[in-house]
Amino acid sequence: MSAKRAKKSSTIKKYVYFFAKGKAEGKAEMKNILGGKGANLAEMCRIGLPVPPGFTLSTLVCKDYYENNKKYPSGLREQVDKNLKALEKETKKKFGDRTNPLLVSVRSGAAVSMPGMMDTILNLGLNDASLEALIKLTKNPRFAWDSYRRFIQMFGDVAMGVPHSEFEHQLEEIKRGAAKRKGIKDAQDLKQEALNKVIPDVSLDVENLKELVSRYKEVYKMHTKSDFPQDPKQQLWHAINAVFGSWNNPRAIAYREIHDIKGLLGTAVNVQTMVFGNMGDDSGTGVGFTRDPSTGENALYGEFLMNAQGEDVVAGIRTPLPINKLKNADPAIYSQLQKIRSRLEKHYKDMQDFEFTMEKATLYMLQTRTGKRTAQAEVKIAVDMVKEKLINKKTALLRIKPEQIDQLLHPMFDPNEEKKIQDNGKVFSKSGLPASPGAAVGQAVFTAKDAEEWKKQGKEVILCRLETSPEDIRGMNAAKGILTARGGMTSHAAVVARGMGKCCVAGAGDIAMDEHKKEMKTQATVIKEGDWISLNGSRGIVYAGKIKLIPPQMTGPFGIMMKWANEIKRLGVRTNADTPHDTKIAVNFGAEGIGLCRTEHMFFEGQRIISFRKMILVAPEVKQLRDAIAQESDETRKRKLEEQLKQPLNQYIQALKELLPLQRQDFEGIFAELKGKPCTIRFLDPPLHEFLPHDETGQQDLAQAMSMPVEKIKNIVESLKELNPMLGHRGCRLGITYPEITQMQTRAIIEAALNVHKKKIKVSPEIMVPLVGHAKELTLQKEIILNTIETVKRENRLTKIPFGIKIGTMIEVPRGALTADEIAKTAEFFSFGTNDLTQMGCGFSRDDAGKFLLDYVKSGIYEYDPFQSLDVTGIGKLVEIACCLGRKTRRDIKLGICGEHGGEPKSVEFCHKVGLSYVSCSPYRVPIAKLAAAQAVLKN
Repeated sequence: MSAKRAKKSSTIKKYVYFFAKGKAEGKAEMKNILGGKGANLAEMCRIGLPVPPGFTLSTLVCKDYYENNKKYPSGLREQVDKNLKALEKETKKKFGDRTNPLLVSVRSGAAVSMPGMMDTILNLGLNDASLEALIKLTKNPRFAWDSYRRFIQMFGDVAMGVPHSEFEHQLEEIKRGAAKRKGIKDAQDLKQEALNKVIPDVSLDVENLKELVSRYKEVYKMHTKSDFPQDPKQQLWHAINAVFGSWNNPRAIAYREIHDIKGLLGTAVNVQTMVFGNMGDDSGTGVGFTRDPSTGENALYGEFLMNAQGEDVVAGIRTPLPINKLKNADPAIYSQLQKIRSRLEKHYKDMQDFEFTMEKATLYMLQTRTGKRTAQAEVKIAVDMVKEKLINKKTALLRIKPEQIDQLLHPMFDPNEEKKIQDNGKVFSKSGLPASPGAAVGQAVFTAKDAEEWKKQGKEVILCRLETSPEDIRGMNAAKGILTARGGMTSHAAVVARGMGKCCVAGAGDIAMDEHKKEMKTQATVIKEGDWISLNGSRGIVYAGKIKLIPPQMTGPFGIMMKWANEIKRLGVRTNADTPHDTKIAVNFGAEGIGLCRTEHMFFEGQRIISFRKMILVAPEVKQLRDAIAQESDETRKRKLEEQLKQPLNQYIQALKELLPLQRQDFEGIFAELKGKPCTIRFLDPPLHEFLPHDETGQQDLAQAMSMPVEKIKNIVESLKELNPMLGHRGCRLGITYPEITQMQTRAIIEAALNVHKKKIKVSPEIMVPLVGHAKELTLQKEIILNTIETVKRENRLTKIPFGIKIGTMIEVPRGALTADEIAKTAEFFSFGTNDLTQMGCGFSRDDAGKFLLDYVKSGIYEYDPFQSLDVTGIGKLVEIACCLGRKTRRDIKLGICGEHGGEPKSVEFCHKVGLSYVSCSPYRVPIAKLAAAQAVLKN
């Protein structure tokens, strides 16, 4: 070799990696390069498991392929040829040989598992000549013809874009002919599901399959304008093109968006020697889990089919058998699988999801990967593995995605209500499988598109399908739950639902699903589109109608996991709650206090909105007269104005007096539930016009209730309107204009705290003044608060208030963040209102930004929607500046965050890094925030 040529060859990247039992060029640590499937195939070979040999085209090929206008890198074809020869040597077979042909599967495999999202082709290498060789070698013509028809269908569909339905139509016609020959009446009119029951795929004989192959070739030629390719290398490159092409198909893109999968190079392509589960009754295929993916139980779990090929188990076409029945079908292989299960867990130290094939009573492992599981199973497996000393607590905590915990925080059926509906005969189906636990209630829809559309209209839906496919991914994400009439525990619907945390009932075989008519029925009941149904995903039961849902409990492994998180985390975790009911839920979830109690929410309940509207309707007149009095220099005119002020001021004060006991009562209930935990209460924040009706009917009703002319109501509503209300007369600005509101709210808080304290219950109120952008605003409001506290103290003949009271502010105006050192002279705590801080800091209107923010995220301007995940490089800097300046003035200042960012894991990690005292979030996100806070400690 010349020096020039040697130099050139040495610069060519390695793109292809070989693997075989006991030897492999790759390893588990190379997941980013080999993809999860390729890395794990190499790793199983390294530990001596029975893996059919093959080779992997790395994710670097995919990256280069897309970066170079879908052209392959230099040297790739030579590397594929070299590895094909190595594979021929390993298997003692030849690709395209007429006597001993090598057949392969071609599968995708990214670094992160994406079940069903990308493409697979089996039996590649078959052609008319190798078909005859396969018949002679196996002495099993039915197996050979069945493999050929499967290959043509897969290759045509995946590699060449021939519609799958065209092949399915031909298969259906062949079955109808077979049904007629068997003497089955009305064979031509049988629906597909009934046809599959009377003529299953395995019942088709050689002649049926020969005819099917002939028809499939015609379908292929009609769509591609060419004969089915007979050159195996041409087949291989078409298949490789298809797999790399599937990286950016719509369903794969949607899956990555939904699961927030970013930063991958692309998919790898795995070319692996075929082993056959469809060679007869001593062959089969299956999917297994080293533990139950629904419950986490430490037992071999899975499904299998005898005389079947790979896709049959997950496609839902035949209902598979539970794996424990393999003990009877083939005890030796079942025992071998149990040993492999144990070996995989000890090696990977995590629950594994694996595929296997039995060819003529010999077991082969086709892949393993970290198994997708429900949150319930995730937590149980992690806790159990700590007990089994496979992993430590740190690994267990880091293994669980905080957002996945959300699955455990959703309601289940009220058992009494469920029993009632059973007793009333409302059970629609009991034949389903408990594919993903939990409960869901919604209106039945029959297409993924409808699920998306109905959700946009604010409706809760259950997606009902014969079987789901990867194209349904967006509809599945939109639905509250998923119901399928076909498929097993490892079907597409089951695997994807578990990953999403959706309740799912799969394989409810007694349901006749008619997606065209948009209805489904069992023998006794018909459910149409829009009818309400309820799913019990833990038991596989479907009910007609709605069943009451109840909140979950934090017990068992979940309780243990949260105890570990509490031991490690440094951030406090509070809740956003406005009622005693929400407070109780949050405390049960482990909230350490309330970080945001929005007092305005209390005004909307029942009759109190009337008292509040009374106050609003006279408030502008009170302000107008007060302003006139302040500006008037003539004493006579001033006295006249003061006289005019008396009536509206009395009405204004009377309305506030009516509100006082109502607010006090709410605070008493909240303090009682908290039992001494801190409670940060935010004064009135929204602009006043939000509490008034803007439609004519509403204004007429209000005029009648207030005994006031409707024209006056309209004029007041009009006068309160603002061009930009979010930057208008709201927050502390209302308290400065209308100090009586601040007085009333302060009095309600202090009197409520005193009443609860008298009952020997500890209280810890914190008064928060919103929207402060200037230190003087807080100084003025604090003066009113302290004066009111003194008045209450005197009225109750107290020498001092018997509990501590903190007064602080929300930092949500950028100017407030930049002058936090000045504000901290008055404020004892800051709570970052990151929703408004994001709005003002980024210059986005929360109400309008939804129209374009998705484009910003897709374009990479923002990594995430800044209203959902804190913009740490922009708004985060404002938070850091305010923290630094606040501590400079007041070293012991308490710092928290109370927007919904407080329950978003990435934002929680940021809050830990900048040293906040606590985060506050909605009640159902408290455990998520706690786990995220613990993980922030472990990561940093």
